Amino acid sequence: MLRPKLPDIPTLPTTAITPQPTQAPPSSAGHSAAPFLSVGVGAVAAVVVVGIVLTALLAAVAVSAVSVAIAAVVLRSLISNANKR
Repeated sequence: MLRPKLPDIPTLPTTAITPQPTQAPPSSAGHSAAPFLSVGVGAVAAVVVVGIVLTALLAAVAVSAVSVAIAAVVLRSLISNANKR
């Protein structure tokens, strides 16, 4: 019956593209890029671990605050119901 027609596969151009040689920009007056490149894997791992620990602590504080708020609402409703009787 009805069959969908598949589109033709496009062909890529066959011309070769040669990359242009690039030169590194000269460093500014006496400053080298070495201090920025000397950050070790250990330092990066330490920053990632500290970030994960701080995020976990923030999540724990948020969950604790929500649970304390829920407990306060429940206790308040129990106390108000007991006073009405």
